[in-house]
Amino acid sequence: MSSGPGRRVAVRVPATSANLGPGFDTLGLALSVYDDLVVEQLDTDRLEIEVAGEGTADVPRDASHLVVRAMAHTYASVGRTLPGLRLTAHNVIPHGRGMGSSGAAVVAGILAATGLLEGEESFTDVDLLRLATELEGHPDNVAPGLFGGLTIAWMDAAGPQHKQLIVHRGVSPLVFVPGFTMSTAVARSLQPLQVPREDAVFNVSRSALLIAAMTQSPELLMAATEDKLHQNYRAQAMPETDRLVRALRAEGYAAVVSGAGPSVLVLADGPGQRLEAADLMASVVDTPWQALMLAVDVKGGTVKNAEGSA
Repeated sequence: MSSGPGRRVAVRVPATSANLGPGFDTLGLALSVYDDLVVEQLDTDRLEIEVAGEGTADVPRDASHLVVRAMAHTYASVGRTLPGLRLTAHNVIPHGRGMGSSGAAVVAGILAATGLLEGEESFTDVDLLRLATELEGHPDNVAPGLFGGLTIAWMDAAGPQHKQLIVHRGVSPLVFVPGFTMSTAVARSLQPLQVPREDAVFNVSRSALLIAAMTQSPELLMAATEDKLHQNYRAQAMPETDRLVRALRAEGYAAVVSGAGPSVLVLADGPGQRLEAADLMASVVDTPWQALMLAVDVKGGTVKNAEGSA
């Protein structure tokens, strides 16, 4: 397609779960729940936004919309001004539940911008991760959102970096999503600035073990998902989440808080174990929770022209 007014791109971005227990601010997993957007460049400077699904009632319809902000940031990175747009979003990723909805919006905006600029500007994977991290603040959600699979993300002198890994086919994700939300900022504020040396060493060992469990040895997932850096400190703010995690782990299910919560991620070692965990959940919680039987997304965010050609 030619660039300029009339160009339309379609973007799909997966949900993500960060931390996975011990891998605080480092490990992330892309999951098969998706937000879909179509963005059309207009011949005026107006901004039109339509939203369906999650966030319909409270997502802004102006330039403060996170997707639009991410697009503007991407355009500005190459010295260009965001043109007028028509954005149509169908949101499925739950908001405020620890499934990476804000990271998905950031990734969606960046990919939409690169799609509209295709043929005029080029962006590497390093550029995409840098732009996303600048907006999100940390790369653990945006890395799997961009690239799919299991990702290790870190910061060095050159900026955010990532390594994508292939998840063992025996790992079967299950996410329990409650009806209530949790603020990421509040969750992070509950953690101490310093932790005991023993706890730090504990998490280093479990994070290393988790890579082996996720890629080679799912039978190690219970031990590999133990954490002493963040989940206990956040438990007071989401007691029902904490109770569910403890109940699941007591019965041998590798359950962790998904991201900042309040959703719970279970890394089951097969579909049968997921069904058993869902039955247990129903007997533990007092409020409605939704069980999502998911797959690991291996593609990450995608962008193509709206007519379907690559």
